[in-house]
Amino acid sequence: MTDAPASLLPVALRAAEIASDLVRTRVPGLLTAKGDRDMASEVDYAVERAVRAYLRDRTPDIAILGEEEGVTGDTKSDLLWAIDPVDGTANFVRNIPLCGFSIGLIHKGRPIVGVIDLPFLGTRYQAAQHTGAYVGDRRIQASMTTDLRDAIVAIGDYAVGEGAEAKNRLRLALTERLAANVQRVRMLGSVALDLAWVAEARLDASITLSNKPWDTAAGVIIAREAGAKVTDQDGTNYTLESSATVGMAPVVAKAITALIREVSQSTARA
Repeated sequence: MTDAPASLLPVALRAAEIASDLVRTRVPGLLTAKGDRDMASEVDYAVERAVRAYLRDRTPDIAILGEEEGVTGDTKSDLLWAIDPVDGTANFVRNIPLCGFSIGLIHKGRPIVGVIDLPFLGTRYQAAQHTGAYVGDRRIQASMTTDLRDAIVAIGDYAVGEGAEAKNRLRLALTERLAANVQRVRMLGSVALDLAWVAEARLDASITLSNKPWDTAAGVIIAREAGAKVTDQDGTNYTLESSATVGMAPVVAKAITALIREVSQSTARA
């Protein structure tokens, strides 16, 4: 099955259709607190349950990891679906259209299929290993920006909850250094969208100093298939064990990685 990852891409695309229909036609409903300034809406749960039911029917031998309900199925399998029903819930509940559904298929820790659907922007990104990345039927490619001063870079949300102050020292220092060295810094509120936009050359880099597979798996394979480099915080190749998710246009990747390393080292010494 993993010899032809593209054979499971239609399953992921159909899951995205199910999710998109629910997100576009339902109001967020009641919010469930998940921790300090973290929440899930009724739609998050409805989407995840609908997609889980579909995946269990179509691919019963593949385990499923969802943001809201954890892992189900055969956890000893080499394959794992990772789904985020609404990436960018805070945006969704405020009617900010920068949010969407993300589904990735992971084989032995490496994403091999990904679909990201942005229902309020009318775009759906897709990729399977060795077949390229697409938005709809159009093949996409990461940007060819060569100078860091011309780069538009997205940074992931600041941390909340336990240990947030310590975690945000690095995030704030990184934001300051980026502001001094790149064209613009953006915080869009959805890592799935960030990585899709790196793939489509709308962004030159996306720096998220965390790694949750439901958020990142689809975006990683889409960005990689578009020619972007996706690494951990230290510049090593991204895996599910990485502490960060950094997607970069290939030409500026070295400069971005060096900047992150310098900020990390100076923050650690402070």
